[in-house]
Amino acid sequence: MFVILSYDMRQERVAKARKIVKKYLRPVQRSVFEGHLSQSKLGHLKRELETLIRPEEDGVRIYSFPAFQGGIVDCLGRTEDHPDRVL
Repeated sequence: MFVILSYDMRQERVAKARKIVKKYLRPVQRSVFEGHLSQSKLGHLKRELETLIRPEEDGVRIYSFPAFQGGIVDCLGRTEDHPDRVL
């Protein structure tokens, strides 16, 4: 499935969160990641993040598209050399 993940958390946990998420997804912006994951890998990612975050202070949003077949991404401004087509 195709996954988009973003987080908003206290500065002292950002580096750890980024390290965890980069094991599963590729960064597209400072706190936004995307990629293809199996249901199992997505579960592992969620469990790792649950051990890090403090729910009263931090937020993680995960958008998953089980039947995602591709699409177009419109990038405005700095794009970090990421493709404009998501497969």
